[in-house]
Amino acid sequence: MKSFFKYAFVSLFAFLSLYPIFLMIMSSFKTKKEITTSPLGLPHRFSFDNFVEVWNKVNFAKFLGNSVWVSVISVLIILFISSMAAFYLARFNYRWNGIVLFFFMLGLMLPMKLAISPLYMQLLKLNLLDKLSGLIIVYVAGHISFAVFLFFGFFKTLPKDLDQSARIDGCNNFQVYYKIILPLMRPAMATVAITDLIKVWNDFFYPLIFIKTTEKGTIPLGMLSLFGEFDTQWNLLFSGLTLSSLPMIIAFLFASRQFIEGLTAGAVKS
Repeated sequence: MKSFFKYAFVSLFAFLSLYPIFLMIMSSFKTKKEITTSPLGLPHRFSFDNFVEVWNKVNFAKFLGNSVWVSVISVLIILFISSMAAFYLARFNYRWNGIVLFFFMLGLMLPMKLAISPLYMQLLKLNLLDKLSGLIIVYVAGHISFAVFLFFGFFKTLPKDLDQSARIDGCNNFQVYYKIILPLMRPAMATVAITDLIKVWNDFFYPLIFIKTTEKGTIPLGMLSLFGEFDTQWNLLFSGLTLSSLPMIIAFLFASRQFIEGLTAGAVKS
């Protein structure tokens, strides 16, 4: 009986989590009239007309390319810089390590949106306003603190004997990081990659502030054109949201095992 309630609770939680996604996908096949008259029902017929129309109407391919470029480059830079910084802080004992770590932790305590005006003026002076490179720099600066915090804790769980053994075999510090430590931190890397990728991919605030040219916008900014002053094209909006969600769903499915291992790392003492 206890197992029944446990599985019933888990099934209910899974249903509540997955139903909005299911409803979004089903609504993407509906006409605008069907969404209005039967918002929770199934579509009368499955047609890809909405997807073709939204792809052509809002220049979805251009927005998709911008989102992929910004998201992938931002996450790669975050992983590279934060993993090396955390490796230094966790494996080398210097008196200023605590100050440097506290500096990174300030990024978790103070949200960047509070400094949006100085940040805007800084990008303007650096001639990075209305450029995807400027947007990438903002995302790297905003998300690197969480990555350093997670990697630092993960490195602390690895025995330092690994480093010493590698150095005896002739490895320098970078080779210890690249050849020994990096392969062991795939769960943590997957956790940071998926978390930051979803945040960057779905972000609407920073592109709205820093990107002025329509052709340089990301998908969330492109979907804004479907909201009219007096009317909203809900069928095209749901189709666009479905298309924009597919890369994230695919990425999570590929990295889900490593992601779960990263979340549970250290939870069980061996």
